[in-house]
Amino acid sequence: MLAPWCELATASHMTAYQSLCDVVSEIALITSTESVLGWDQETYMPEKALDHRARQLSYLTGKAHALLTSKHTLKLLERAETEMPEDATQAANVRGLRRDIDKATKLPQKLVKEESEVCAHAKAAWAEARGKSNFTMFAPHLEKVLTIAQKKADLFGYEDEPYDALLDLYERGAKTREVAALFEKLKPQLAEIARAAVAKSKKVKPGALRGKYPIEKQQILNREIAESIGFDFDAGRIDTTAHPFCTTLGPGDVRLTTRYDEKDFLSSLFGVLHEAGHGLYEQGLPGLDYGMYSGSAASLGIHESQSRLWENHVGRSRTFWSKWLPRAKELFPHLKKVKLDAFMKEMLRSEFSFIRVEADEATYDLHILLRFGIERRLVKGELAVKDVPKVWNEEYRELFGMTPPDDRRGCLQDIHWSMGGLGYFATYTLGNLNAAQLFASAKKQKKIATALEKCNYAPLLKWLRDNVHAYGGALLPQEIIAKATGKPTDAKWHIEHLRERYVG
Repeated sequence: MLAPWCELATASHMTAYQSLCDVVSEIALITSTESVLGWDQETYMPEKALDHRARQLSYLTGKAHALLTSKHTLKLLERAETEMPEDATQAANVRGLRRDIDKATKLPQKLVKEESEVCAHAKAAWAEARGKSNFTMFAPHLEKVLTIAQKKADLFGYEDEPYDALLDLYERGAKTREVAALFEKLKPQLAEIARAAVAKSKKVKPGALRGKYPIEKQQILNREIAESIGFDFDAGRIDTTAHPFCTTLGPGDVRLTTRYDEKDFLSSLFGVLHEAGHGLYEQGLPGLDYGMYSGSAASLGIHESQSRLWENHVGRSRTFWSKWLPRAKELFPHLKKVKLDAFMKEMLRSEFSFIRVEADEATYDLHILLRFGIERRLVKGELAVKDVPKVWNEEYRELFGMTPPDDRRGCLQDIHWSMGGLGYFATYTLGNLNAAQLFASAKKQKKIATALEKCNYAPLLKWLRDNVHAYGGALLPQEIIAKATGKPTDAKWHIEHLRERYVG
């Protein structure tokens, strides 16, 4: 059976592109099966299943890699390049496959399988180490993950430094020196905004939202809000895990996760809004192109633009809460005396905190700058794994004026390194910049601006579907931003947004 995104043809008249689509379809079946097993590991898998699960994932990863790098696949790619399709999307898919195959053929299958198994154990070790707030329990696993990442960077090749090769896996076309220069330019402005926002927030007395928020009631509100912005629960669901994430298990199956705090309903709610933003992007990608570049996310900087747009630009707005605070009061009666003004002041209260995923907008990017610098030095070999807690705490104190009290609230709070995600963190701030720019462009349309004032999110979602989601990865990230907004990514919209909302 032909992959659904290929034109129908008899076997004897099948083009190289169509045959290539069949191979990609098979690889997508394998990798989506891996996703199911990975999601299960993070949610419901019993502890004693870890060793077998690691072997399962390693086996499937090896199979997908072998199929992608086989002589048969390479010959089909070469034929497809010779017969390059006239259709722009199909041509982009061929170019994308060339990129993937070139990278994959540089990696020995043994290393690919080793990475999968190492990361499966590393994730479990991270969860235990985080629970016990003991970095030394995780350090040997991070050593293995880092060694593999450095080997991959060397095998891929790079222009300036090994981090380039890893960053490119998550943000196509991005260069470490350019991102570093952008962050250095942003750092003083972000630090100034953060200090001003925190100082302004000291006038706000916390406590208006204090109370108990039963998890089952939080789940009701979270689902209603996710549905209201367009998340399709016939094609997705929400579960509970140690670290919120979104994963796609295949067309029509997008999984969101969050974690709950019975003293703070906003923690899980914003987690769901963030992950639902990712989910909306996944649900908006061309479903028939699943597995191809045109049916995949353009980059994590684009992915994060969607999650941050819905979480922050929509979800933290006064208009949003003019609708949802009354519903929250129905579910949590102790909020009934809380006025919208008081709610907004406390909800937008800015403070220097230890946990990135719970940080407010005004201080969030400082968390990313810290991580970007540390993992860049790890990959370059300038920082030893054993020294991570010490350096983390020193740099945290420099940025935030306080020291994490333990590893759990310091260098162990994020799952990314255990997953092999070195090179990932920069995309969060790139996503913030893209989110602000996309939202500003969308609101220029009167229909969208008017709808948002009425808490009608359908026109905004449609604009994102048409201007971002529909392209998948057929365009480069910067091409998508420039096409949607008329300009390449520019930090000014993000800075203006933060000043207006938090400094005033």
